[in-house]
Amino acid sequence: MSTLFKFNSDFDLCLQNEFVCLVPLQNHHFDSLFEVASDPLIWEQHPNPNRYQLPDFTTFFKGAIDSDQAFLIKDQLSNEIIGCTRFYDYDAASKSVFIGYTFIARSFWGKGINQQVKKIMMEYAFTTVDRILFHIGSLNIRSQVAMARTGGQKIGEQVVTYYGEEPKLNYIYEILK
Repeated sequence: MSTLFKFNSDFDLCLQNEFVCLVPLQNHHFDSLFEVASDPLIWEQHPNPNRYQLPDFTTFFKGAIDSDQAFLIKDQLSNEIIGCTRFYDYDAASKSVFIGYTFIARSFWGKGINQQVKKIMMEYAFTTVDRILFHIGSLNIRSQVAMARTGGQKIGEQVVTYYGEEPKLNYIYEILK
C-alpha cells in the first residue's frame, strides 16, 4: 500500500489552523470517536448507513487505524473531538491521493468545519501531489453539495468496497493543484 505519509510512534504530524486540529488517529481514540459516530443521522445518506452501530463502527475504525493515514478531528476552541478523516490510495506515479472517510459531529455542521478540514489536508497534500480525489456515495447528496462548495468536479463513477463492507456506487470528484 502506498501512503502519502505513514504514522508511527516517532511521527507527530498535526495539521491545524485556527478552527481545527487534525492529529494522527490512535487506538485509544476509539471510545471518544464512537461517541461522536453513534449518531445515526451522521450516516443516513452514507453508502454504509449503519456505522453508528458498534460492530460497523468497529470495522470502520479498524480500517482507519490500519490505513496509517487517518486523523482525529478536534475543535481548536474547545479541544472537543468532532470527527475523523483520512488520506488513502496515494499514487506516486500519477501524483494523486484520495481524501475521505470523513465524518463530523452534527453539532458542527453548517459551521464550515468540513471545508476547513479539507483545506488543511489539501494544502498538505499539494506539497506532494497534483490531484486530490474524493469518493462520494451516489446517494449522499449532503456530501456532494459539500464537495461542490470545496471546488470538486465530478469526473466519474466507481463501485468502491470499503474496508470490510459491501461494495457501493460512488462518484469520483477531483481537485487539481
